[in-house]
Amino acid sequence: MSDRKPYRNFKKREPNQTVEQKVESFIMRNSKSGFFTKVSTISYKFEVSEDKAWSIVGELLSNGSFESIHDEYSGEMKLCEYGKKYEIMELERKRKKEKYKTKKQAIKK
Repeated sequence: MSDRKPYRNFKKREPNQTVEQKVESFIMRNSKSGFFTKVSTISYKFEVSEDKAWSIVGELLSNGSFESIHDEYSGEMKLCEYGKKYEIMELERKRKKEKYKTKKQAIKK
């Protein structure tokens, strides 16, 4: 039989984050990457009910660290970090413009 060494190098994990903390870090990550977070994605991504998702969103908005905007076509609420709303809107506009250009060039070929 072989002699196995004990696994002593494993580090203890930090305590698990609450759902609220996970949602908050998810929205922050999206904002830093230049994207809005739709409220509808929270319920299925984090496997919580819609009521729970809306209560989490309400808490985050009341803290003042996040702001919301409504999608102009679907009317759905989108969230981002406070002060980045216009920056992300501009990035979205540029992405849509670029997508339209590449689509138009593909049709010409």
